[in-house]
Amino acid sequence: MPAARFSDLTGQRAFMRFWVARLFGTTGNQMLMVAIGWQMYDITGSAWDLGLVGLYQFVPALMFTLVAGHVADRYHRGRIVAGCMVAQALVAALLVAATTGLGMERAWVSREWLLAVSVVLGMARSFQMPAMQSLTPNLLPPALLSRGLAFSSAGTQAAVIGGPALGGLVFVAGAQAVYALCAASFGVGCALVLLLRYPHAARPGAASSLRTLLAGLGFVWHRKVLLGAVSLDLFAVLLGGATALLPMFAKDILMVGPWGLGLLRGAPAFGALLMSGVLTRWPLRRRVGRTLLLSVALFGACMMVFGLSTHFWLSMLALAVSGGADTVSVVVRQTLVQLDTPDAMRGRVSAVNSVFIGASNQLGEFESGVTAEWMGPVMSVLLGGIGTVLIAMAWTRLFPALAHRDRLDNG
Repeated sequence: MPAARFSDLTGQRAFMRFWVARLFGTTGNQMLMVAIGWQMYDITGSAWDLGLVGLYQFVPALMFTLVAGHVADRYHRGRIVAGCMVAQALVAALLVAATTGLGMERAWVSREWLLAVSVVLGMARSFQMPAMQSLTPNLLPPALLSRGLAFSSAGTQAAVIGGPALGGLVFVAGAQAVYALCAASFGVGCALVLLLRYPHAARPGAASSLRTLLAGLGFVWHRKVLLGAVSLDLFAVLLGGATALLPMFAKDILMVGPWGLGLLRGAPAFGALLMSGVLTRWPLRRRVGRTLLLSVALFGACMMVFGLSTHFWLSMLALAVSGGADTVSVVVRQTLVQLDTPDAMRGRVSAVNSVFIGASNQLGEFESGVTAEWMGPVMSVLLGGIGTVLIAMAWTRLFPALAHRDRLDNG
């Protein structure tokens, strides 16, 4: 069978429309997170409160994600994604009103408001992520899935680069300008998703029950390759993530303002974008398990360098390399999850994967905030990087099936 060409991927019209929709949605989300983080730190000056923003997003995601996976397996996945983008657009519009003081004599944005909207964002993303992840295989043939996931990652990382940088620049005009731009970006993404056309058969199935809700968790638990891959991401990023602390590094250690914060947040995505391009052109074909573990160890080492750096451009370089390493991990893990899971289960399995992703990101932000409050941001990031390297080494022993996985399709 001849190798798939890149033009075969870009010729998939539904997939490409979805790719552009994700670009707008991710850009809006990244700008929103930059503005909320900077505004929270500006209001409170507290690392604890920066961590709470992540925690308040994670808790509702944890509570609703199994239900969200079941919904993604029963109903139209594109409409679920569109509805979640509408919810995020409404949050952004509310923040415009709160920051400008619409209807009041002065601005009514506060620590409590920012935490409240974080809860709503967490709920929206708990339904959006399983639907979005399980939708991609519906838009591509299996032979193009790995390449498509790498190309999707490239688009996502382009948005993660542009979003924070654009958000930091627009923040000069005020947080309300960033929030307004976020609302517009979510609106465009929603419209594009609603235009998607793909084969969809409703699956009425059995009535919802605890057994159907937990089916995805049981599926992952009994497949050690999948369990090892998703849990590796959980513990690695839980320990090694430093996103929540970037406002502290930007303001107190590296001495740069909102624009510098935008560049720091975009640096991992720049490295990820370059690596996504490499993986789109040359997909991984052999020794994928070993590559996954090595990429996580490299990610941890980069976090150690970032934690110790007092030079802006060295910090940028460390974050960029960490983004490239993380992209290898993401593409391998996502491809394994999609290829090893039947379509009727993809929503629920993707929901389990979303819990691990959410825990590694939002809960990791809370962990970073707590440890930074206790021992300072530098020690928090340094110890987290060391822990990530140790996790990668331990998973080689704990999940030998993952470490020795040769091909993504297990063929």
